[in-house]
Amino acid sequence: MPRPSAGQYAATRISTLKPPGNIPPNPITVLRQLNRRQWQFFLVAFAGWTWDAFDFFTVSLTITPLAKAFDRSKADITWGITLVLMLRSVGAISFGIAADKWGRKWPFIINNVLFIVLEMATGFCNTYEQFLGVRALFGIAMGGLYGNCAATALEDAPSEARGILSGMLQQGYSFGYLLATVFSRAFVDTTPHGWRPLFWFGAGPPVLIIAFRLFLPETNSFLERQAMRRERYEGVDSIQRVVWKEAKVGFKKHWLLLSYLVLMMAGFNFMAYMTQSHGSQDLYPTMLENQLEFSKNKITVTQVVANLGAMLGGTTVGYLSQMFGRRLSIIVVCIAGGALIYPYCFIRNNGVIAAAFWEQFFVQGAWGVVPIHLVELSPSGARTTIVGTAYQLGNLASSASSTIEATIGERFPLPDGEGGVLRYDYGKVMAIFMGCVFAYVIILVLVGPEKLGRDMSESAAGGELGEDWSDKEKTAEALERV
Repeated sequence: MPRPSAGQYAATRISTLKPPGNIPPNPITVLRQLNRRQWQFFLVAFAGWTWDAFDFFTVSLTITPLAKAFDRSKADITWGITLVLMLRSVGAISFGIAADKWGRKWPFIINNVLFIVLEMATGFCNTYEQFLGVRALFGIAMGGLYGNCAATALEDAPSEARGILSGMLQQGYSFGYLLATVFSRAFVDTTPHGWRPLFWFGAGPPVLIIAFRLFLPETNSFLERQAMRRERYEGVDSIQRVVWKEAKVGFKKHWLLLSYLVLMMAGFNFMAYMTQSHGSQDLYPTMLENQLEFSKNKITVTQVVANLGAMLGGTTVGYLSQMFGRRLSIIVVCIAGGALIYPYCFIRNNGVIAAAFWEQFFVQGAWGVVPIHLVELSPSGARTTIVGTAYQLGNLASSASSTIEATIGERFPLPDGEGGVLRYDYGKVMAIFMGCVFAYVIILVLVGPEKLGRDMSESAAGGELGEDWSDKEKTAEALERV
């Protein structure tokens, strides 16, 4: 089928927002389709993704004590966040290739071993330079986990369940932040060691996650894919080299799609950093403490309620996107999130708790659509590579957002707080950034493609690399040309 011209494509951007009218099945009925092994794969992936978030947000929630311990500004400490985000793409590519070559199991386990070592090391850092070095390595470890968790959780699941599981899996990040908030309140400044026990505690649960994964086999989809590769590429090369060649074919043929997905994920990550997944959770606690002068207990309550909203929103909107479409769902919740910017950033009483709940509901609602939207748009032959690369390059593009926010925020001083504490108008900066990012995501998703309900089976994927997959000789020749 010939591709439409640019003008023809542009003319369909509004009309294709019309909801397809799919009535999604009862979510309980859908989830009951999963067998015991499929639930185990989902749960271990959810646990890994949750603890990835916990480990990331341990810095976000201890910016003030870290700044004091290392005699640095809060903006300096946010570089520990920025470095993690900048280096995630390195982990995504290296661990993604490893997972495609050798399976999901052992790269996942190695990732979690690195979490244990690096979280412990963070707790023993004595200088700012040591802190930055350890967090930089943490970025590589964290970057390798997202694609593996998504594949482990979703690739063996029944097709009807993938939408709701996608939304549920994405909320592991909000759940991880909720846990980080609670345990931060429990461990930070409750012992003579200050902030360090939070990081030492963070090294413990990955031991259980590793044990869980050790008792599970490789996913059926990966084993079937390996067997199919041996049949298709017999005489071409080793399976390990074939994986890399497939990825290069995918990049060559689908570079325009990858470029769009990177731009889209940059917008989503900026939106997350400015609002739910990072911005409010990197800088929002600092704003509540420094600008609004909330007590530690009130900050904890606000953040827990907000993350409950995030988890509910991501799961709900991800599920409903099957009925209303991926693009329309994202656009609607972004508009709603934009409408809540003022109360979210400027309310000075307990009403901010309700504003935080609904802001997180809508932002993470948009994020709940992301995993399945990325998978549906990506070509089968290079799906893991393109999804992981787009996600983490988007992370890279937006990695300095926390540092930018903190630095600009310090240009808007407020009257000193009790004891001469310097205070800044972080809310004003967050509101401006959030408005711009919501508008960017709405425009980009509006002009982008959508493949709701795409058949992702191996039989339906034939030819996506531009060759006849049923003809081993043609496929071999195509890969050898790369």
